[in-house]
Amino acid sequence: MVLNTLMLHSEQAKDRQIAAELLKQGKLVAVPTETVYGLAADARNKSAVNNIFVAKGRPSDHPLIVHMHAASAMHDWAQDIPAEAFALAQAFWPGPLTLLLKKADHVDTVVTGGLDTIGLRVPSHPVLLNLLVTHQLAVAAPSANPYKQLSPTSARQVMETMAGKLDAVLDGGDCQFGLESTIVSLVNGAVQVLRAGPVSVAQLEAVLKQKVQCPLQHQVKVSGNVAAHYQPKTRLRCVSAGELDELLKDTTQLLAVLSFSDLSANTEPHWHCSMPTNAQDFGRVLYKQLYLADQSGAELIVLEMPPLDDQWAAVQNRLMRAAYQED
Repeated sequence: MVLNTLMLHSEQAKDRQIAAELLKQGKLVAVPTETVYGLAADARNKSAVNNIFVAKGRPSDHPLIVHMHAASAMHDWAQDIPAEAFALAQAFWPGPLTLLLKKADHVDTVVTGGLDTIGLRVPSHPVLLNLLVTHQLAVAAPSANPYKQLSPTSARQVMETMAGKLDAVLDGGDCQFGLESTIVSLVNGAVQVLRAGPVSVAQLEAVLKQKVQCPLQHQVKVSGNVAAHYQPKTRLRCVSAGELDELLKDTTQLLAVLSFSDLSANTEPHWHCSMPTNAQDFGRVLYKQLYLADQSGAELIVLEMPPLDDQWAAVQNRLMRAAYQED
C-alpha cells in the first residue's frame, strides 16, 4: 500500500502534535535525531515495529534501537543493568551513545531481532527529545532509508527515498553528527564497542577508568553490522591520494570525487566536493555528500581515504561497508 506521506515542520506546535498522535496510533514517522533521521514507531506496539522492517526492507533478525525520554527508563526495557551503564548514561545521555543491555523479560523480541539483548539510548536532538518527554513515548527508530542504502541526514532526503512507505516526516533540520550512534555492549561483564560512532573509545575509557575493547570486525548482531551497508546506488571506491590522481588522469568514466587534497589543475571530474579535514566535520557531511554524488549522474564515486587513526574510526567503519562489493 502506498501511503500519503505528510511533511511536518518541527517549529510548528500543531505539526509536532500530529507526529506524536501518529506514533501513538501505530503509524511510522521519520524523526530527526542528532545522528541521522530515524524511522520511528511506538516501541511498545508490535505491529508498528513490524512495519518498520516492511518499510525498510530490513530483515526481521536485524535488531532495532529504542530511543527513550530519560535514563531512568532503562528499567522499563532492560534488566541486570550494570553500574557502567549508569555512569555512561550520566556522561553521554542525552547523546549519540547506544547501550546494549540484557532485555527485560516482558520486552517483545520483535524489537530485538529475536535476541535477549536490547539497544537503548536517549537522543539529544531537541525536537525528538521533547516529543518523547512530552508524550512519554519510546520509539524504535533505525535510519529512515531503504535497507543498506545511505542514511538520511535531512528531511528532504527521507522524502526522496521513502515517500509512500511511511505516514509522515518531521523536519527538524540537518543532523548534527551525520553518523549513527556509538554502540557499547555491557553484557556478560565486558565493555566493548560494537559500532564506532561520535562517542570515541577514549571518551568512554575516561569515564569508566578502564580499557574498552573495540574490535574492527565482530559477529555480534547489532544495527549496522553487515558487510554491505550505508551504500549509495552508484558504486563507491575508496582510494589513496596517489590512486586518485591516476584515476583522474586515465579514466574515461564520469567520476564524482570527494577529496581532501587539491585536485590537479588539469583535471576536472564530472562532480567534485572538497571534504573537511577533521573527523567530526567529515562525518557530519559524509552521507549528504555521498547522496549528492549519487544524484550527479556519475558512473563511479571516488573518495580519497581519510587517516586510519582512532579519531576516524567511525568514518572508516562506514566507508568499509559503503564501498563493499559482493563477489
